[in-house]
Amino acid sequence: MISKLEKFKILGDHRGQLIALEAQREIPFEMKRVFYIYGTQEGVPRGNHAHYKTKQFLIAVSGSCKVTLDNGMKKETFVLDQPNIGLLQDAMIWGTMHDFSDDCVLLVLADQYYDHDDYIRDYTQFINELAS
Repeated sequence: MISKLEKFKILGDHRGQLIALEAQREIPFEMKRVFYIYGTQEGVPRGNHAHYKTKQFLIAVSGSCKVTLDNGMKKETFVLDQPNIGLLQDAMIWGTMHDFSDDCVLLVLADQYYDHDDYIRDYTQFINELAS
């Protein structure tokens, strides 16, 4: 198994629901960067890269999408369609987000600040890096 879906505890009452995410508790690292993807175009995937160092945690806080993770030997696709479910994408895992619903908001928590040099955007290079 490449990764697994993590289920968060839902807190709430008659006023509504709340999910709290804390570093080193629900999220298995210290967060240094947070971003979200929304307003995606039908049939257009996002991601299509790996990171040398960065770990990410992905949560569809609204709507749904699929995330395909690839460790160079195995690919696994996960459905993110509940705001209390998250997916860890470790470093050196190729990730592609796709099949976004119109209302999808995909929240991404990262353990590193943005660094252009941390990205591997060519799949052949990714496979070669894994082999070295």
